[in-house]
Amino acid sequence: MDNFLRYFYQDIGRVFRAFIDIFSAFFNFLNYLINFPMRMKIIESYSESFGTGDWIMLLVANLVLIAIIALLLYLAIRACRKLFRFRVPVKKYDEMAKQVKQLQRDLLRANYEKDKLLAMKVAELGGDRQSVLDELGDLADENEDGREEQQTDETDENDAERPAIDNPNRNTMQSPPVDPNESRFFRLTTVDNFYKTQYVPPEYDNEITLQEFCDRFRRYAAMELHLYYDIDMMRYFVASMGTARIIILQGISGTGKTSLPYAFGKFVGLDSSVVSVQPSWRERTELYGYFNEFTKKYTETDFLRAVYEANFYRDPHLVILDEMNIARVEYYFAEMLSILEIPRIEEQRIDMVAAMWDNDPVLIKGGTIPISDNLWFVGTINNDDSTFAVADKVYDRAIPIDLNSRADAFVCETSEQVRISTDHLRALFDESKKTYPVSQEMLDKLEDFNAYLIKNFRLAFGNRIMKQVNDFVPCFIACGGTEIGAIDFIVAKKVLRKFESLSLGFMKDELTKCSAYLDKLFGKNKMVICKDYIEQLKKNN
Repeated sequence: MDNFLRYFYQDIGRVFRAFIDIFSAFFNFLNYLINFPMRMKIIESYSESFGTGDWIMLLVANLVLIAIIALLLYLAIRACRKLFRFRVPVKKYDEMAKQVKQLQRDLLRANYEKDKLLAMKVAELGGDRQSVLDELGDLADENEDGREEQQTDETDENDAERPAIDNPNRNTMQSPPVDPNESRFFRLTTVDNFYKTQYVPPEYDNEITLQEFCDRFRRYAAMELHLYYDIDMMRYFVASMGTARIIILQGISGTGKTSLPYAFGKFVGLDSSVVSVQPSWRERTELYGYFNEFTKKYTETDFLRAVYEANFYRDPHLVILDEMNIARVEYYFAEMLSILEIPRIEEQRIDMVAAMWDNDPVLIKGGTIPISDNLWFVGTINNDDSTFAVADKVYDRAIPIDLNSRADAFVCETSEQVRISTDHLRALFDESKKTYPVSQEMLDKLEDFNAYLIKNFRLAFGNRIMKQVNDFVPCFIACGGTEIGAIDFIVAKKVLRKFESLSLGFMKDELTKCSAYLDKLFGKNKMVICKDYIEQLKKNN
């Protein structure tokens, strides 16, 4: 041990001494450089023998030293300034980082809005109400003063012959038009101005029945739009509107999932609103927009405008959430799912802003916007590896319809558009529930099937499903279908779909027995959709 200590002192100790000598030499350098008292004593010891030239050289040498000291001092101050200039407290740094991220998001949203506005401008929408509103927005951007003067002239000329607006917000429409550029809600204010000055309610056909409606809808889609569907598909779709406010169309690509609600909008004379869901959607602002604190403007979305505008008319209107499961539905649509569960329609409102401004749109009351009962939400879903699974929370509140094949083209008599009011459509749904209630025999069979599922699969009907059964079956019958056909559909889509959460690879025998039990309970081969679904589950597992 002593030998190692002697080695360490002689070898490693020399390294440490040399390292310390570096700092010692630096401090000695500073001491010799700025130690002016010592330098004056040295000069005094030599001054008696200095001549004129020596004094000149002494002056030059000391000026050089002073210059070196000044240079080192300048460099030190500059280095300190740079060091402390970029030092930010951790808390303040985190706040700045959040602001930068928010600015980046605002920029992305602004670019997204710009792209949508450009797409709207170049789209060919025909001479309907939607194109009129877009044209008003473009004119407001290009020449606001000229547009206001033109609207004022038209209002003065047509006030005497324009009919009153037939909507629940008639009293709010008596106020004069507001300049959209002065409102933080540009698009919603443009909607207000249109309904204050130009909207003329259509003449509704309130004599049509649900069966006639489905038949004419199918013929219109085939002959006018070249979209072919089975008559049962039309009945499923219309009956679903009488059952829930959310409809899910699922299946492989190219089977007409988006085309069906699109055709419905054309058929009733009010184009459906298409909202393309983006993979980045994570929160409610993707649907409803947000208030930009920098511009003091509200970034409005197509979804928000469709929901707001639906309060001004009584036509049934569909909002299509295209590719809705390309992002997680329960993230961006959760609030709407909860709102639509509120029993009283007048309490179904979206929170928009915390405080009201004087020039806000007329229907924003208390910072909220009402959701009218003439609005339905249709989501299209592709079931593949590039999309997310839809949560049971969403399926339970919706009516899912599978579109896995296209009907063959056919020739039939053409049909014109049908302008039907939501009030008449809902009256037909209510009347069907009184006229064609689910039979007691069928309710008893459903109760037996519920007991069978509890015993063999630990699954059961929920209260929501039974309510949907009691709503869907009468509407489907009124559309021209049969009770067993409606039961077959609703049980397959709402009950048997829950089998997907089970370990079906070990339950193929139980699935076979379930198929046989359906034949025993409801009749041989009566539950065709249910049995086909069970067979598909057995193949996939």
